[in-house]
Formats: sequence, C-alpha cells, structure tokens
Amino acid sequence: MTKACVIIPTYNESAAIAGLVAAIKARGIGIIVIDDGSTDGTADIARRNGAVTLINEKNLGKGASLIKGFSWCVTQGYDQVITMDGDGQHLTDEIDLFLKAAEEHPGAGIILGNRMWKRGAMPLVRVLTNKGMSWLISRTCRQPIPDTQCGYRLIRRQVLEKIALTTSNFEIESEILIKAARAGFTLFSVPITSVYQNENSHIHPFIDSLRFLRFLWRNRRQ
Repeated sequence: MTKACVIIPTYNESAAIAGLVAAIKARGIGIIVIDDGSTDGTADIARRNGAVTLINEKNLGKGASLIKGFSWCVTQGYDQVITMDGDGQHLTDEIDLFLKAAEEHPGAGIILGNRMWKRGAMPLVRVLTNKGMSWLISRTCRQPIPDTQCGYRLIRRQVLEKIALTTSNFEIESEILIKAARAGFTLFSVPITSVYQNENSHIHPFIDSLRFLRFLWRNRRQ
C-alpha cells in the first residue's frame, strides 16, 4: 500500500495551522509541519494538534524547510509527499485530487496543482508573474506546466531520492521542477481551487522574481 504524508513549511501561521492540521488528520494521512523560526507559537500549536513538528531555530527560508521535511519523509519510508502552504490557500478537500492523479498517472514524478484555469481573486501582479515564470520554466523543462509557482503538489519518493536540492527560498519550487524534468520525470497538472482572501503573503514579487531569474540563469542549458 502506498504510504503518503503532507508536509507544511510554516512561518508565523498560528492563525491557520490548527484548523489545517486537524482537517488533514481527519483524512487519516500523516502530517509534518516544519516551523521556520516562527515567533507566534506556530510550532507549539501544530504539535498540540497532532502534527510531527520539525523546527528551524531561526528563519532559513521555505526551501530550507522543504529540504528538511523531504529528508525526514524519505527516512521514514513515505512513498509520496504532498506539499501544502500553511496559510489556508490550499484546500485539504483537494488532497484526493493529487492521490487519484498519482494512481491514474503512475509515470508522473510530480503532480502539480494548477490555479490558472480559474484564477478567482488572485492578484494581478501574481497572475502576470506566474504566467511569465511558468512560460520560462516550461521551456526549460521542455514540458508544459501551467502553474509552476503553485506550492500544492505531490512528489514521489523516487524524485526526492534522485535530485539534489540546494536553494533555500521560494525558488525551490522551480528548482524541483527543473531538476526532476532533467532527471527524466514527467510533470502532470491537476486543476485546483485558487483561494485568495486576506492572507499576508511571505512572497515579495520583485525580490523573489530576481532570485528566480538568477537561479534560472545559473541552471540554464549550455
């Protein structure tokens, strides 16, 4: 039987993390929260509500948190890892979409969420940034990827064992796709709900876009 878990990198997500952990536990799936130096008690709340909690003593970035979570999941024998954000923008009801797609597409190394088919209240700056990045990464990966910046995705163990991840910030989401594609894995997308309310995003469109472009330049094909 396939063993799957959800990992959630968090930074000051005390308002949403308890409900998120409870909803995932109710589905009977393992949950690991990586707290990235939060100062609002996020780690304690996650632990009290039943999540395995890994802690960065200081803020290291989303990429560093994901790498720590991936390593833990591989050592624990999980076959599939589902990554979610901790701010409520990813609906727990849609976990089944990823698990079903993984069953139906056994050759896909990564199943990505696609919010661009129905963007809802996604801010215009995010729409434009996402479209530009997705176009560039699709060309780099030589596979069509409509929403490369979506953090809601399922990654198979084989991918995590084969690629070496090095980035510590938000560009890790691009790094995973590029390195998986270059390692020969297929990337498959499933439509998911775009949820934008009053969340405080930790993404800075300008700074993180510059990081992304530097990363892409360093990893361009020769």
